[in-house]
Amino acid sequence: MKRRKFIKNTFVAGVGLGSCPYLQAQPSSENTSRKSNPSKKPHIVFIMTDQQRGDCMGCMGNKSVISPHLDSLANDGTLFVNGYSTTPSSTSARSALLTGLSPWKHGMLGYGRIAAKYKYEMPQMMRELGYFAFGIGKMHWFPQNKLRGFHAMQSDESSRSETPDFMDDYRKWFHLNAPGKDADITGIGWNEHRPGVYRLDENLHPTKWTGQTACELIRNYDNEQPLFLKVSFARPHSPYDPPQRYLDMYRDVKIPEPVIGDWCGQFSERLDPATAPKDASFGNFGKDYVVNTRRHYYAAITFIDDQIGEIVKVLKEKGMYDNTLICFTSDHGDMMGDHHQWRKTYAYEGSAKVPYIVKWPKSATVSQKVKKKVEAPVELRDFLPTMLDVAGAKVPDEMDGRSLLTLAISDKPQWRKYIDLEHAQCYYENNYWCGLTDGKIKYVWFFRSGEEQLFDLSNDPNELKNCSGLSAYKTQLEMMRNEMVAHLSERGEGFVKDGKLVVRDRSLLYSPNYPKSNA
Repeated sequence: MKRRKFIKNTFVAGVGLGSCPYLQAQPSSENTSRKSNPSKKPHIVFIMTDQQRGDCMGCMGNKSVISPHLDSLANDGTLFVNGYSTTPSSTSARSALLTGLSPWKHGMLGYGRIAAKYKYEMPQMMRELGYFAFGIGKMHWFPQNKLRGFHAMQSDESSRSETPDFMDDYRKWFHLNAPGKDADITGIGWNEHRPGVYRLDENLHPTKWTGQTACELIRNYDNEQPLFLKVSFARPHSPYDPPQRYLDMYRDVKIPEPVIGDWCGQFSERLDPATAPKDASFGNFGKDYVVNTRRHYYAAITFIDDQIGEIVKVLKEKGMYDNTLICFTSDHGDMMGDHHQWRKTYAYEGSAKVPYIVKWPKSATVSQKVKKKVEAPVELRDFLPTMLDVAGAKVPDEMDGRSLLTLAISDKPQWRKYIDLEHAQCYYENNYWCGLTDGKIKYVWFFRSGEEQLFDLSNDPNELKNCSGLSAYKTQLEMMRNEMVAHLSERGEGFVKDGKLVVRDRSLLYSPNYPKSNA
């Protein structure tokens, strides 16, 4: 399918962007190459992937990953090398992005259902600031078609249908362009870690649909209002199913082998991928299996990277790039076999660390020179406050996130010492934990067992050695334990009693702050 045909079909039968009346509002006679007025509020384009590890970009030092467009975006902006997802699973992470709040404040302490309504919601806040707000791709909200302030959405919910007769916009488009074909013909389940090659025309892949739909929205944009556009790719989350030509790019690339810590012996039993559960959350399947899966995962990232390059190209063609705030991240990472673990919800870098790039607008709001790289610990909750700040709005005092602009332009910024991490019980009983990290040291407290882990990330970035039992780290361990006591104290005696951490006999998925009408 040629790009021209792709665009034409997108406009047919009311399922594409051409049928959306919002795109016809306030037509402009200006030439599409016009330059943006720097005195106006900057456009905001928020791009995210699903389940992309923080180390899976060339600009983060992984030279095995082909990501020229993300690397270029980082070069044009600020790369935050210690970006984290506090609750590293899909819905809880997206709650932080949506609200700018910490887990205890927005109420989701692990994988559950996003509330139907929050006090603060990113699209609504942008709309109230005068932005035309449009969402494309995976939202993972409930209800699935809820706009939350967007003027309109084109959704890809990865075949999930949580209400009767729901079908996302990608699936409608697929059936329009490939009638009678099976969108899931590759045959790999949503949480499987075995890889495969996409078996249909590349142009039918959801990655291509998401990128090209975003491009078309930008090409059509002639409104006087500033644009707020969220572009949310459903990959590289499994199924790891890149088109063959992207997999071919990695034929001669040396793929990093999994790292195995001295603390993960409980997962070390060798398993046969042919007989083990295909979506096993942990298991030792051997180095060759991991490397092959990673090769496909990296290829899926390169596919996305190309689509991001297309989005940037169209922004430049429209004269919008310079005056656009572009944010890039992922909801969480993917263990990819490290420490014999797969998927997410874990405290470790593969799961909790995410890519984190901000390209600043050349506007009156951002008039100072910004740093190219920042090491302070940042989190998904910081994106919404950053958008508000750059748009000239006040960040609510009760919002836990903070504007990243502070870090980017200040020589001595006032910032948090550590970022908190946590997840309610998932996969197995002891995977119920809370952590603190500044990107250099990490402390993990396991609620059910009372176990502790301490990782010296400065000297051991792969978390190979648990230092909690080493005498050389005794003072550091006590200090971090006290920091955790201070962090959890607001939660009451179920978490901290008499100044000590409490071992819990049950997991807590929703905090008392979770909107009651949605519990």
